[in-house]
Amino acid sequence: MSEFLVRARGLTRRYQTPKSRLFGPRAYTTGLEDADLDVRVGSAVGIIGESGSGKSTLVRLLLALDTPTEGKVEFDGRPVDASAPARSLHWLRRRTGIVFQDPYASLDPRMSVGRIVGEPLWALGIDGDRRARVREVLEDVGLEAGMANRFPHEFSGGQRQRIALARAIVHRPGLLVGDEPLSALDVTVRAQILELLAELRARDGLTMLLVSHDIGVVQSLCDEVVVMKDGRIVEEGPTEKVLLQPQVSYTRRLLASIPVIDPGTV
Repeated sequence: MSEFLVRARGLTRRYQTPKSRLFGPRAYTTGLEDADLDVRVGSAVGIIGESGSGKSTLVRLLLALDTPTEGKVEFDGRPVDASAPARSLHWLRRRTGIVFQDPYASLDPRMSVGRIVGEPLWALGIDGDRRARVREVLEDVGLEAGMANRFPHEFSGGQRQRIALARAIVHRPGLLVGDEPLSALDVTVRAQILELLAELRARDGLTMLLVSHDIGVVQSLCDEVVVMKDGRIVEEGPTEKVLLQPQVSYTRRLLASIPVIDPGTV
């Protein structure tokens, strides 16, 4: 295994504007510009920045959920080709999991919790006792195994996010990505999910990428932090150094403008 689980070089993503698609000449807007990133095996990296700074675009390119205009991504030393057929990316899907922001929108209300959580096992063709694995991972995230027969509407927001987390780790990925996974939760539930993430990381050796507006969450969970502005990475480094001694004026302004929630106070 490489020292770095994820490496990105020169990642750029440009989008053709809607009006130019209809009327020409072609015009483009840039969502990400010339981004380099290294994520060490077993580390937790926080990505912070204002809305529209390119955080989610970067994550989507790293996970091959979108195709870069320029640049390249490697996962554990293996090139990632986002333009390849979906089946040829199964190796990447097996090694990555993602939790999204909204615990209400991310779960199909027509499916039982067991089907939702177990979906990656069936979709990726992972062998073994799949139902037993679903029961096991539900208990891992603090839910009862018997809840597999219930439906999303029967759960609170915090419980739904635990279900989403169970789905993201059911296939035992090496990389867990959270795209604002705590922002839709109240403070108490947020602290509980944060503690759960820390426990899973310590137990399973997960590498984590966490997009968050909450500096307290990043400070609590992440070893390193990446600061983004206007589609560019403007500062990065050890979390304590960047948050306590930022070198870039934008980082200082950003930190001053974002309310800090200390998970240890709730």
